[in-house]
Amino acid sequence: QVQLVESGGGLVQAGGSLRLSCEASGFTLSSYNMGWFRQAPGKEREFVASISPLGVITYYADSVKGRFAISRDNAKNTVSLQMNTLKPEDTAEYYCAARGGRSERKTSTSDYIYWGQGTQVTVSS
Repeated sequence: QVQLVESGGGLVQAGGSLRLSCEASGFTLSSYNMGWFRQAPGKEREFVASISPLGVITYYADSVKGRFAISRDNAKNTVSLQMNTLKPEDTAEYYCAARGGRSERKTSTSDYIYWGQGTQVTVSS
């Protein structure tokens, strides 16, 4: 059974940092591109970052470039998102997702086939 389980969310002040983790099971993580998305109340789910199967290629949304860093450890079946210099507008539910295929920039939710349940990040001003 495929599972993606996010953790590491919480409440943080603006300017602070959080590290999200996504633990994968039920499939071969090293064969999949992995992504992080987020969804704020009343808004559509949006792309945050993605990483190629071996971790060589990464993509970021312009809104987080230079502040967030995606990484993966296939041996530990985990994908992480280091979030620095957080802003109130980063407040959202954050989701981990997986997709097969080439290591291209794919930002649509429809491109990803496996999803986690999400972890809440709240940034206070």
